[in-house]
Parts: sequence; C-alpha cells; structure tokens
Amino acid sequence: MSKKTFFRGTFLLTCAGLLSRIMGFFYRIFLSHTIGAEGIGLFQLVLPLQTLLLAITSSGIQTALSRLIAAHFATGEHKKARDFFCLGTLLAFLFSCVASSLLFLKADFFAVQILREVRTEELLRILAFSLPLAVLHSCINSYYFARKKAAFPSGMQFVEQLVRVGSSFLLYLICVSNNLPVTAMIAVGGTLASELAASILSLLVLSLHFRSCSHRIFQITKPFSDLHEILRTAFPVTVNRLLLSVLAAIEVVLIPQRLQMYGVSSSEALSIYGIFTGLALPCILFPATITNSASVMLMPSVAEMQALGYQKRIHYITVQTLRASLLLGCICTLIFYCAGAFIGDLLFQSPTAGAYIQTLSFICPFLYLNTTLTSILHGLGQTGRSLVHSTAGILTRILFVVFAIPVYGIRGYLYGILFSEILLSGLHIYALLMQNSKAFPIDKKF
Repeated sequence: MSKKTFFRGTFLLTCAGLLSRIMGFFYRIFLSHTIGAEGIGLFQLVLPLQTLLLAITSSGIQTALSRLIAAHFATGEHKKARDFFCLGTLLAFLFSCVASSLLFLKADFFAVQILREVRTEELLRILAFSLPLAVLHSCINSYYFARKKAAFPSGMQFVEQLVRVGSSFLLYLICVSNNLPVTAMIAVGGTLASELAASILSLLVLSLHFRSCSHRIFQITKPFSDLHEILRTAFPVTVNRLLLSVLAAIEVVLIPQRLQMYGVSSSEALSIYGIFTGLALPCILFPATITNSASVMLMPSVAEMQALGYQKRIHYITVQTLRASLLLGCICTLIFYCAGAFIGDLLFQSPTAGAYIQTLSFICPFLYLNTTLTSILHGLGQTGRSLVHSTAGILTRILFVVFAIPVYGIRGYLYGILFSEILLSGLHIYALLMQNSKAFPIDKKF
C-alpha cells in the first residue's frame, strides 16, 4: 500500500468518523433530553448482545473476506476474489438470519435471564431485525476495504449516522404528536432504520459495480472448496471475537447489578450506567476517530510490508504512529481534565457526566495507543497474542466490576478501565519488543 493510498484512506475515514461523531454528540444530547439517562441505560444495555451475535455470525467471515479478496486482487484473480465475496456474504447472511430469529423468538429469555431487565424485551425484538442488515452492509464494506477503496465505507458511515439521527427524531415527533410515551424505542428504531438504509444503498452500489465487470453470481466455480477456505480462515478469528464479546457482555450485565450492591436503586443504577456509557465515554472516544481510521489502513499496510520483507519500514512506521498516538492522547487528557466539568454542563447539562469525563481523561494516551498497537500486532500476524492481551484487559475490568464497584460505586469501574488500558499497553509493547528480527527488528531508537 503506497503512502498516498494510506493517507488518503485514513483522511477519508477520519472525516467520515468525525462527522459521524459530531452528529452522534448532538444525538446523545437529544436522547438525554427525550428518553433520559435511564432510557439511555436501557438502550446501552442491549447493544452488547447485538455485538455478541454479530461476532458469532459474521466477524470472522468479514476478516476472512478482507484477506482473501485482497490476496486474489493482488494476483490479478478478480473473478475469484468476487466469488469469495459472494459466498462469504451469503454464508454470513444466513448465519445472521438464524441468530435474528433466535433473538426475536427468545427475547423474553434474553431480557429476563441474561440482561436481568424485563424492559429490554421489546427493544431486543426490534433490534433482531437489524442483525442481517448489519451483516450485509459490513461484508460489502469489507469488499471495498480489501480493494483499498475507503471512499465507499466512509460514505456509508456518514449516511448510516445521518439516517439514525433523522429517523429517531421522526419517531420522537410521532410519539409527541400522538401523546405516546417517548422511550428507548426511538433509539432502537433509529438503529434499525440506519441499517436498512445502509444495506439498500450498499446493495445498489455493489450491483452497479458487479454489472460493470460482468460478474455472474451463479457462475461460481468450486464453491465448496471456496467455502472451506473461508471457514478455515474465519474460524480462529470468530473464536477470538466471540470470547472477547462474551467477556464484554458479562461485564455490561454485571455493572448495574453491582451498582445496586453499592446502595443505589435499579432505576438509579441504569441512570448512572447510561450517563457513563451514553454521555461521558463517547466524549472520550471522540478523538479516537483519528487513530481508529489510521489503524484500519495500517493493518493491511504492515502485513503487506512484512510479506515484502520491508522490516525497517515497518519499524519506522510503528515508531511514528506510536509517537503520534501518545501525543494525541496526552493533549486530549489535558483538555478533558481541565474542561470536563464545562463539557458536561454545556453538552449534557449533567455535572455527573463532567466528573466522569475528568476521571476518564487519564485513559486517553493508553486508549489511543492501544488502538495502534493492536493494529500493528494484527498486521504482523500476532492475532493470538493480541487476543491474550485483550482478554487480560477485560478480565481486569471484570474484577474491578465485581470487587470495586460495590465499594466505590461507578468510580471503581473507572479506575478499572484505567488500570486495564495501562496493562494492555504494557503487554502490547512487550510483545513488539520481543519479536525476533525477522518479524519486527528492534534498535536503540525504539
């Protein structure tokens, strides 16, 4: 991947991400004023379950598609690359339809037995319809990322956020005009509408592309051999994502329960959780748009350079990105710590959100750094080691959830996040330093 392609892709993804996050901030403000902190807490409670189901049904297949499509396009086998895309997307879509049906039919079980909140049942039923749509347009995004065409995914990200905000506002107006209660249902409805719009538009653009290259979906040669290759590549990635998603879901379910042990009511626990995850944390994650975009382009770039034996170039790019990530993190720490209270009052009219922002500000250098480090490890083929590190970080947070929240309240979890990010940074850096000279040369400048 050339420098021009890398920086252009990063720029496009960053611009789309920043616009989406800006809209997201106004969206969070809108939700905080319409459904309240408790409603946001209910909405945030169901999202990890969606993430878990997506990890099971499609995350590994999407990664496999990116690798296989990129490899075959690089060797000039364009038809083979498109065959892999069609088979992998169909497989992921079928898996997601099964998961969607299960979630819809057993929503009461998931709400009561898993999430421990009966009010999430209807939210889960609506969210179930979004699973196949999310898988569909995510696989299409993978196809374009593999071809180093970042403009299409960037545009889809912007459109998706625009539809989400607009449809939620429309649902709010409908509820008000009909004297209906405004609940977290408008947020879930907005999510479903955004996935539907992104899927339809993605399919339309893809169909025009396939027509221009005269590709016929039903003329795939050796489909079973290709499916075996997709599954062989996807299985370890799926296991990794599944484990991390399960641990993250456990963490999310435990937080409101442990907050009640701290001495707050169920309603207060959801409000605290909603302010933390729906207001304060997105504020901290806003600058991460830059490092996230760079990481998307960095991983295939590092993998390509490793295959070509450009070890010094890998070393140079790694050092530069680490410096940039740390610099961005330190600047954001200073801004969020000094202006956290002001941001909380100005944007959310919530002194509690401002206090959380100030506490979370200290994770910025490590959070942004870990995004880059994880991408580099994946580019070097160290996905297993990255999984071990991520698991250690999540387990650390779960320990703080179990033991610190009942004593210190939500601040116990904030401290857990800080400690886990520091631990993750240390493990990632140690792994890079321990790479042998063939995988990652080390010199005194590191």
